[in-house]
Amino acid sequence: MQSGYTCSRCLHSLRRLTNTKTHTRGYSSISQRGGKYTSTRASVRNAPVPKLLIHRRAITSQEHQGQISIDEPPQITTSPRFKSKPSPTASGNVLLEPNNLFHHFSDSPSPDMRRRAAFMKTHAYCTHPSHHQTRMPLSPHDPEARKGAKSTQAPAFVRFECPDCGIPVSCSEEHWADDYESHMEICDTLREINEDDHDLRSGRFFPEFEYPGPQMEEAVVNMTNWDTYLYSREYQAINEERSLRQATRLLTYPVTIGSILSELSPYDFRRDGRLTIEGLKSLSALRYTLHPPRTGADGTIKGLRPSPPPVRVFILGARAESSLPREVWQQLSFLFHRVAFHLIFIGPESMANRDAEFPLPERTPGNPFGAVVEDRISHEMKISTFVEYYHTLHQAGLFHPYDPYFDCFVLFHPGLGHPASSHEWADTLPQLLETKVPIICTGYTAWDMERDRKWVEEKMGGEMDVLMEPGENKFRSLRWDLNDFDPADISCANWGVWAFRGKRYETTMKE
Repeated sequence: MQSGYTCSRCLHSLRRLTNTKTHTRGYSSISQRGGKYTSTRASVRNAPVPKLLIHRRAITSQEHQGQISIDEPPQITTSPRFKSKPSPTASGNVLLEPNNLFHHFSDSPSPDMRRRAAFMKTHAYCTHPSHHQTRMPLSPHDPEARKGAKSTQAPAFVRFECPDCGIPVSCSEEHWADDYESHMEICDTLREINEDDHDLRSGRFFPEFEYPGPQMEEAVVNMTNWDTYLYSREYQAINEERSLRQATRLLTYPVTIGSILSELSPYDFRRDGRLTIEGLKSLSALRYTLHPPRTGADGTIKGLRPSPPPVRVFILGARAESSLPREVWQQLSFLFHRVAFHLIFIGPESMANRDAEFPLPERTPGNPFGAVVEDRISHEMKISTFVEYYHTLHQAGLFHPYDPYFDCFVLFHPGLGHPASSHEWADTLPQLLETKVPIICTGYTAWDMERDRKWVEEKMGGEMDVLMEPGENKFRSLRWDLNDFDPADISCANWGVWAFRGKRYETTMKE
């Protein structure tokens, strides 16, 4: 029976019943505004999600099953055809069922995926060793390293889509078949990437993107791995690997920072040996601030206590992480109950994918660098964004003085030793080491981290101390990403992590 043939009183009762069930399960409630159904969940997001991670939240569990669309009132029906055929969303895309996520990029029901396929076919080159090199190999594992003097054919763009993974990987079917053994090493991962990207555009409801709020201090968070963290932090149960991959793709940024700074960090000096003596000294100073003792403060006059300044986390070279939903970054403050955080995103691309906030603020005497300040996120967190290079801000003395008890730097995939980006860090690196503040650095692969470390050692010589040896990050993203300029280049966010700082010299007494 459709809603058009139902009396208004019965229809109102059905909607109220649906809202009650939805709210009980932790989903967003429903309200009718202007004849359309929108979510009434009070979630203020000052920055949009990166386009790859944008998702439309479904309205009820009925839409999750593909029975209703977002811009139309729900239809109550018992016909089985509504369960077998997905309904189109407001944007015209077809809702994809969990068992119908694999599609070739060129034939995808999502316009974004079809545009992505067209982009790859005009920018990505075939990796068959018979072609000439299009660039210098970046590592021994780079497919370009297989192309040498024996290559006879000119470079060619990818045109043929592998029938197993659905991604353009070769210029022709002959080259794909001839190089099939090499492609098989990543084919399963490419298919996983294909399905995950279509899952984000399927229109389903994403319960894995609903995050818990503050937690009682007595409930200790286990930082051993993703499973223990999600369970002890009281996230909603994630029973599918694909949902876990989608959740960790966002949470890897704040949890990676928290796992290193926490006193319950899995990176222990005695357990795995990655934390050095100098690292133990630097992190102990930060942990002293992040885990203060109880002061007996209360709401009375006698219970007033001075509050310490917020812990400043400088995120340099910020790109996609600066546009994450603010409720994702709040998970960092929930790990440390008694302190406040000030996240400072710095970099020329720190406002990417944040079109809703353009144009940038004018540069005035009160705001000389046009900072975007978000100070209404919560009482425990403030976020500032500077579309500027760090060395410019450092020379202006904007953040002086630096305190190893309250400050740390974080570099997500900085590419310190990458040929295309190392020149941008040449002026910044000496100033970072000058602060004597811990610098946490992540990388896409072990080779990427080792290249960054060698570049830092070559540039600064003995003026640096390694705080944590390079190695795999226990809270890396479980989802793999594809480089549209090179189909053979796959990586995951924050695969590895290491840390360093400017060298400290001990004072010695001369008798």
